[in-house]
Amino acid sequence: MKVTGFSFIRNGQKYDYPFIEAIKSVLPICDEFVVAVGKSEDDTLELVKSIDPKVRIVETEWDDKLREGGFVLAAETDKAFQAIGDDSDWCFYIQGDELIHEKYLDAVIHDMKKWKNDPKVDGLLFNYKHFYGSYDYIGSAASWYANEIRVIKNDKTIYSFRDAQGFKKGDNQMLRVKPIDAYIYHYGWVRDPRAMQKKQVDFHKLWYDDNWVDKNIVKADEFDYSVINALEFFKGTHPQVMQNRIEKCNWKFDHDISMNKLSAKDKFKKFAKKYLGITLGYKNYKLT
Repeated sequence: MKVTGFSFIRNGQKYDYPFIEAIKSVLPICDEFVVAVGKSEDDTLELVKSIDPKVRIVETEWDDKLREGGFVLAAETDKAFQAIGDDSDWCFYIQGDELIHEKYLDAVIHDMKKWKNDPKVDGLLFNYKHFYGSYDYIGSAASWYANEIRVIKNDKTIYSFRDAQGFKKGDNQMLRVKPIDAYIYHYGWVRDPRAMQKKQVDFHKLWYDDNWVDKNIVKADEFDYSVINALEFFKGTHPQVMQNRIEKCNWKFDHDISMNKLSAKDKFKKFAKKYLGITLGYKNYKLT
């Protein structure tokens, strides 16, 4: 069984993405890793080159005219996926702000072997933990997506969907997936507040025009993490490859969880999941 990881990144250093750690978290179970590295304003390309000999780079240039729906992110994901050779069986997708804890790697390999030859299985569905503000809190509102596909068969009819959150295949078909007892740790909302503010301004330009960004994005030097509805304390451990980054964290964020504000919709969704085992909301996949 051959496994290839894949990802995309541009200006990872500028926006303080943990992209090196993201790739390293997946590498132990990958025979190779393909990264689409967009033309950047920083040392992203050199940093990716320095990660590991298993990493193969596809240099790209983003189409910044695709200022709708974040479609350019899907386009870059597809460039990396299409560069994977036909001899790979599984492809592990990880974004530049996502990591997998080493404690889950054996489970991933187990399920890859289990479903490798089953034509009814297109991919594996992961659980998510969304960190916010600091490495001590995770989002607890139902608005945070609970699951997403991150391992797919090497089927080139599969493509990245919308803003690269998930995948579809063929003529807009949902992927048939098996849920896996493993979590992806999403650190997209944990970074230096200055870098976070830059990211908010520039990345909204992948969805909206300059007038919308100017009217709707707060002008500030630092991102205001205090504007959040509900968080809970993270009680586990972080991936080992994140330890140096966590130790260098140079800002402080605290949240009084007694002040959480969950909507009635959030409360109902949490009740349904906890007591009925039902995950309500958007699903871009079919459980099989």
